[in-house]
Formats: sequence, structure tokens, C-alpha cells
Amino acid sequence: MIKPKRFFTYLFLIIATIVSIFPFIWMIVSATNQSVDVTKGTLLPGSHLIENVTNLFNSVDMWQALWNSAKISIITTILSLLVASAAGYGFEVYRSKAKDVVFNILLASMMIPFAAIMVPLYQMFAKISNVVPFFGIDSAAAVILPTFTTAFLIFFFRQSTKMFPKDLLEAGRMDGLTELGLFFRVYMPTMKSTYAAAAIITFLNSWNNYLWPLIVLQSPENMTVPLLISNLGSGYAPDYGLIMSAIVITTLPTAIVFFLMQKHFVAGMTGSVK
Repeated sequence: MIKPKRFFTYLFLIIATIVSIFPFIWMIVSATNQSVDVTKGTLLPGSHLIENVTNLFNSVDMWQALWNSAKISIITTILSLLVASAAGYGFEVYRSKAKDVVFNILLASMMIPFAAIMVPLYQMFAKISNVVPFFGIDSAAAVILPTFTTAFLIFFFRQSTKMFPKDLLEAGRMDGLTELGLFFRVYMPTMKSTYAAAAIITFLNSWNNYLWPLIVLQSPENMTVPLLISNLGSGYAPDYGLIMSAIVITTLPTAIVFFLMQKHFVAGMTGSVK
């Protein structure tokens, strides 16, 4: 017989699971129905999935938007892992009072909302456009540069580095490795779970980034997937079945990345807070 306390625990978990999963189920079901069925709130699968997907790729350049999002997200993730891990490693391994002050200032920057620096950022990239168009407005670089590393990610790597066995560094130095060799050949392979967790966080944030790309990207051919979906829903009579099919397609890459790296993600997140 189930004890009352355990019964209510299971009941709460079941309700929480249903609430969490329902939006995804509704999204997938809506992608198989026509727009009129979606507006009616139909919860039964339909037979219009192929039609919705076909209309989506015929009406907008979905492949280009997917490529733009993938390019920006992958480059951002690679740069973030290199810069944030090197910074976190440096702050923890090479300790000094001056570096602690810099780190505290870095943490304080997390309290500044992105909306407060959008206008100065835009003005800066607008001026860069006149000199180096490749890094200016309406370029992938303008999306990547302000977002490829964050104070949180540096803090995350520094906290994880606290558990890194420092004896490995001493052994590497005795074997003749340089400081760069220690970082790339000792530190990085040992901290692969932390890298996996950071990669998932960064990739998801970059893939779903909407506000800054909306401001800095102006050409249709440079549009990312969130911007494309936003445009699909801004019409006079939006096709909700088509929009839901676009959302399902957009969700697949992030879901695949998360499930492939789920074990490493859990290990990395757990290791960072012990």
C-alpha cells in the first residue's frame, strides 16, 4: 500500500510532468492539423503534416534560415568554449588579488540587462560597418561577437575548475609541457563533462536568440529561424499549422543535441556545484 506522503509526491510529479510535456505534445499535434483546427484547440492528430511542411518550404526560404542559425550557433559555441574555459581556468589556476577583483567586476556585469547595452552595441557595429562591413550591421559576426561568451559561462568553468586535480598540472610540468600544452592536453580532456554542459547551454541560447538578431540582421537572406517564425506569425491571417510545423523543425536540432549529450550535461552541471 502506498503511503499518503509518497502518494502525494507521485501525484505532484505526474501533474508537473503533464504540465511540462503538454505544450510539446500540442505543438506536434498542431503541426499535423490545418490552421482552423489549431484555432479550435483540436488535440487529436490530423493528416496535414506533409502538406504543412511542403507549404512551409514553398512559401519561405527555410533552408537558408536553418543554415544561418546553425552557422551562428556552432561558431558561437566553439568560441564560447575556448574563451570561457581559458578564462575560468586562468582565474582559478593562477590566483592573485588583482584577478579576484577583475572576476568580481565580471560577476557584477551579470546584473546589467542586455536591453541597457543594445543601443551602444548597435551604434558601435554601425560605425564598424563603414570600416569593415564583414563585422558590421547585417552580418553573422555582428550577432556572434557580443554573445559568444558570458560572465556566467566563465563563472561556470571557474567553479568546475575548483575540482580539477591540480596534481595533473604539476605532473604535466614535470613532463615538460608548456602552459598551453597543459590546457589543451590535460585540462580539456579531463573536463569534457563541463565542456558538454557548457556547449549545450551555449548552443541552445544561441539557437533561440531573438532580440539581438532582430535588431542587427536586416536582410531576408541573413534571417535566423526565430526571426523567420516571428514573420510567419505577423501576417494578417497566419497559417498556424504551417507555423507549428516550422516550430517542430526548429526544435529538432536542439532536442537532438540535448539528448545526445544528456549524460555529460548532467555530470557537468552536478560537478560544477559540488
